[in-house]
Amino acid sequence: MRRASRILEDYLVASARLGDRTAFTRLVELRGPRLLSHATRLLGNREEARDAVQEAWVDIFRGLRALRDPMSFPAWSMRIVTRKCGRLIDGKASRRRLAQELTLEAGTALEDGAGDFVDASDATKVRAAIDALPPGHAATIALFYLEDMSVVEVAIALDVPVGTIKTRLMHARSKLKHILTGDSDE
Repeated sequence: MRRASRILEDYLVASARLGDRTAFTRLVELRGPRLLSHATRLLGNREEARDAVQEAWVDIFRGLRALRDPMSFPAWSMRIVTRKCGRLIDGKASRRRLAQELTLEAGTALEDGAGDFVDASDATKVRAAIDALPPGHAATIALFYLEDMSVVEVAIALDVPVGTIKTRLMHARSKLKHILTGDSDE
């Protein structure tokens, strides 16, 4: 089924490249939720993520004709969203730093999630554990496992070297194991 979705997406990309607006609209409907999830993982804020994705779609539309291989669209579009999110993060870095300092001074703990995993299904536990990872690791794991992208595609999507992706996957898997199993070796 996943393969059929990918074939449909490739067809829509090829049609949209030729100027078919209906195909582009269908492409937005098909790929949009995944781009929004990716942006939300990176930014941690759904409203900011919506803004970033909306801006990314403008760039995607403008650059679609230059895309040589329709099959590279998923990684290419994720890369555009990643860059939009990066610009948002860079623009708000000082505010985030100040907020973190205030949070630390107030003594609030961000890791109150241990009890959240008790009654949840396995899928919910895994998604919550992914959300608990640092944004770079969460995005890498989600693209690799949830979006079924290769290491190379993830590297393109996140605009980082392949070696960095491999390292992030290694560290993220270790952190996920620790989050999901705790200190026990069961």
